[in-house]
Amino acid sequence: SRKTKMAASTKQVPRDVRGYGRALPKVSWPGGAKVALNFVINYEEGGENCILDGDKASEHLLSEIVGAQPYPGARHMNMESLYEYGSRAGFWRLHRLFTERNMTTTVYAVGLALEKNPEAALAMKQAGWEIASHGYRWIDYQNVDEATEREHIRKTVEVHRKLLGERPLGIYQGKPNVNTRRLVVEEGGFLYDSDSYADDLPYWNYDHGRPHLIIPYTLDCNDMRFAQGLEGDRFFIYLRDALDTLREEGATQPKMMSVGLHLRLVGRPGRARALARFLDYVKSLPDVWVCRRIDIARHWHTHHPPGQAVAHL
Repeated sequence: SRKTKMAASTKQVPRDVRGYGRALPKVSWPGGAKVALNFVINYEEGGENCILDGDKASEHLLSEIVGAQPYPGARHMNMESLYEYGSRAGFWRLHRLFTERNMTTTVYAVGLALEKNPEAALAMKQAGWEIASHGYRWIDYQNVDEATEREHIRKTVEVHRKLLGERPLGIYQGKPNVNTRRLVVEEGGFLYDSDSYADDLPYWNYDHGRPHLIIPYTLDCNDMRFAQGLEGDRFFIYLRDALDTLREEGATQPKMMSVGLHLRLVGRPGRARALARFLDYVKSLPDVWVCRRIDIARHWHTHHPPGQAVAHL
């Protein structure tokens, strides 16, 4: 079976539950910032599960429909239109929020979604945003066979080159499996991946033949929690408190912070207001470096190259 073949080809990698421990690296962000803050806009709409794209069932995750279930072999018309709101309206609302404030971001872009909306892809590029890979499809890769996942990684790089004139340098598959990082390293062109939530700082991974940089992402400072009732003021307060905690720690131990955004969620008017409040709060702070993930990666490659710290094996 496919799962048996996957298990046979899978090499289990060790876990690292120790991390940096007490011996944090001495981080010096540009401008003496206490926190490197990165906003991530997830561009997924058009790349989610849909039988029109050959999938077995409709999408059911991250929408306004609480407890939605996939429809096997059928379309879910309400789900489709909820996603379409993100690419039709939500994207342009977030585009205005960031560009009007001259604030940058990283886009986790699903390859198929980009192909379906080249106007949005061009707007990202013209804004100077980093456009990282979010896989070719917004699907769960847990039980996707190795050959298919490798081909999806290749196709996404190809889509970026075709639409944007350059390949992605970062990748966040989002729903990876135990093979994903090895396939990313083997592809050879990525400076980092973000399929981790394990730290407040980037770190090097040594599991796949060469040093590979991991820039951890977030599921707590993430608008997906709107589905858990973290609306409006509560979302703003949570983001503000997280940033203020890291700023206090950053007086002696600078860290990084990620904020995850989805067009069909925070792109709605009532939620966008909370994001706008947080953006304005960030703009008022002199000790926060608002940057792209590729900026963090290049800083880490330059100032914290592999081998400076002992890897925990």
